[in-house]
Amino acid sequence: MRIAFAGTPDFATQALEALIHAGHEVVAVLTQPDRPAGRGLKLQASSVKRSAQAHQLPVLQPKSLRLDGLHAQEAHAAQQALSQTGAELMVVVAYGLILPAWCLSLFPKGCLNIHASLLPRWRGAAPIQRAIQAGDSESGVCIMQMDEGLDTGAVLMREAVSIARDDSSLTLQTRLAAMGARLIVQTLEQLPHLKATAQDSVGTCYAHKISKAESPLDWSKDALTLMRQVLAFNPAPGCSLSMSDQTIKVWDAVALPEATPTQHQTHQAGEIVGVGEEGVDVQCGRGVLRIVQLQRAGHQRMGVKAFLQGHALPVGTRLDLGDCTPASSGLGQP
Repeated sequence: MRIAFAGTPDFATQALEALIHAGHEVVAVLTQPDRPAGRGLKLQASSVKRSAQAHQLPVLQPKSLRLDGLHAQEAHAAQQALSQTGAELMVVVAYGLILPAWCLSLFPKGCLNIHASLLPRWRGAAPIQRAIQAGDSESGVCIMQMDEGLDTGAVLMREAVSIARDDSSLTLQTRLAAMGARLIVQTLEQLPHLKATAQDSVGTCYAHKISKAESPLDWSKDALTLMRQVLAFNPAPGCSLSMSDQTIKVWDAVALPEATPTQHQTHQAGEIVGVGEEGVDVQCGRGVLRIVQLQRAGHQRMGVKAFLQGHALPVGTRLDLGDCTPASSGLGQP
């Protein structure tokens, strides 16, 4: 089948590669414009663009697809280019731009979206992160027929996967990306025989885009909530705490079993109540959070044992909310 593909991050690249290896003819690839990244803030191509170039596929990078918007000239150029490809269908995976009506109606077999949620549970930009943050027991992938609504189209194929207690967004995303790549190939193979199922309006949640302003750990919350926040925000944007005016990133943490009623009762939320090679224990509004992986400005991520060799965290130290301002020193880089 002649296919147009739209996607940007690593999550989308596996699907593009799977379609190519399955023998489909990818005639155009849409991906977002190159963005500054890294310490030098040099322009870097998206993962999808690098994959497309490796396969010598034509790449389109309009800033917008709105024909009446600020970048209308780029949108018109993209429209003309896509209309000349003869593509029967478009596959969309985490593209990052809204597809207007002209694009949805351009392809005879429509536009299919690989969505990392068991719709309608999480519609929107960050379904993986929000599922972990909410403590969901399962996630999955839906192959959806796109319409003009936000992830409201009918579902052609779906598959579920359990979310482990220690799953981060990175580990869950890795599994879902492979699942999505496999399911889109299966969907195209069976497309003439599949029956689309309309989404139920019950149980719908909106997965808002993750903001860096959500990074600071609020110690007044319970330990399980904070653990889920840490896991959900790994690998980006990470969680943070502040100590002695220094912002420290937190990349992994575990909520300890509930203590006895008398244990830690004299400690305030945000106070370090234990330090050892296994982690730094911090009193929360309810329960204790054990921090096991941290990162100082200008350093790599490291376990607590290595962190303590160059930075003391004595029992009784009070930790504050982390600064949500992104640092230029490399915080947040793996």
